[in-house]
Amino acid sequence: MRPAELSEFFGQRHLLGPDGLLRKLIETDRLHSMIFWGEPGSGKTTLARLIARITQSEFIPISAVSSGVGELRKVINTAALDRNLGRKTIVFIDEIHRWSKAQQDALLHAVEDGTVVLIGATTENPSFEVIGPLLSRCRVFRFYPLSASDIEAIIERALEKDDYLQQFNIQLEPEARSALAQYSGGDARVALNGLEIAVDLALSEKEGAGDYGESAADKPNLSINQAFIECALMERLGRYDKKGEYHYDVISAFIKSLRGSDPDAALYWLARMLDAGEDPKFIARRMVILASEDIGNANPTALVLAVACAEAVQFIGMPEAQLNLAQTAIYLSSSPKSNATYIALAEAYGDVRADPGRPVPLHLRNAVTGLMKAMEYGKGYQYDHDHGGFAGQSHLPRGLEERIYYRPTESGAEKTVKERLEKWWKKRRGNFEDDK
Repeated sequence: MRPAELSEFFGQRHLLGPDGLLRKLIETDRLHSMIFWGEPGSGKTTLARLIARITQSEFIPISAVSSGVGELRKVINTAALDRNLGRKTIVFIDEIHRWSKAQQDALLHAVEDGTVVLIGATTENPSFEVIGPLLSRCRVFRFYPLSASDIEAIIERALEKDDYLQQFNIQLEPEARSALAQYSGGDARVALNGLEIAVDLALSEKEGAGDYGESAADKPNLSINQAFIECALMERLGRYDKKGEYHYDVISAFIKSLRGSDPDAALYWLARMLDAGEDPKFIARRMVILASEDIGNANPTALVLAVACAEAVQFIGMPEAQLNLAQTAIYLSSSPKSNATYIALAEAYGDVRADPGRPVPLHLRNAVTGLMKAMEYGKGYQYDHDHGGFAGQSHLPRGLEERIYYRPTESGAEKTVKERLEKWWKKRRGNFEDDK
């Protein structure tokens, strides 16, 4: 089922459409080393083989799982000899992200001088998994999951041309075709495997019933309905890599849903992570961070509940702890929001790093020795409890006496905090709205 020409390749139109950069490089035979980054079944290996076929290049596939530096050096030496004879070599390394730094280093010189054209395939973000020197010598092409229409076109081509499927008269019902395109998750390999399994299931059922109705010379008639497709793909797991791109994308969607006060979306992304086996402690830690970063004093109880959730996850474990996670996610997403704490700390860091040596004012220092007292450590300090709980004395270093970092919002409990601070610090905070 591998396509023999570009017209038979489905998907990745941004790369292979009429104006696609990769298409132009292939058709003009001006190949560079490249990394194909994308989901399983999106056509990375298929396109690499097709490129070699179109450009009449030697195609040498290497598995990063089972191959080492020794095998790679033999390939490079052979490629160098072929290059002297005018033959090009494409080295295709599947799952290149699994190679160690030393293994990737061994490629550098051959890629640099053009001895080989490297095509590396990876499902992981190459900026995390491929060493910088090698990545800088390659062009990265992003592959996306195939659309439902792409999957249906691949299915149709398989029904017309696949040797095994041609043994039968297959009637794929419209609902079954749609289900296969939908449930495959943009993965052509899953779609083709699912179709084959569905055919085998239909054939087994027909044989079990003793109902062929055709002569030995005729092809058996097989009707594939949606139930066969669902049965064939029932073991398909959700695509989610706890160490890769999906891990970061889904947790990002979860946090943004909490921040955006959308409990329904938060529950969806939470279920997505838990269903895929994400570490519940990781999810709980992220909610503890959000409770201070995005809610803060608008609802101080948010941090209390988030920490309690983290403890419950440790104490109870899964699957029961999923309820603790869900309750906390709903509470945090439904809470008033404020990032005033986050901004205040960032601005304080800015002043500290701009001048980290500002001396502590004398009245704030502690005179623990006679010499310190003689040097006026602590002189002039006003004990707040002697002034009804608030003395109004500055506690910032010289030059920053009027600085405001924390600007409470009108959200939730923070409105009360704002009113209290404005009452205490009338001079500093009376018009702090103008300083935003």
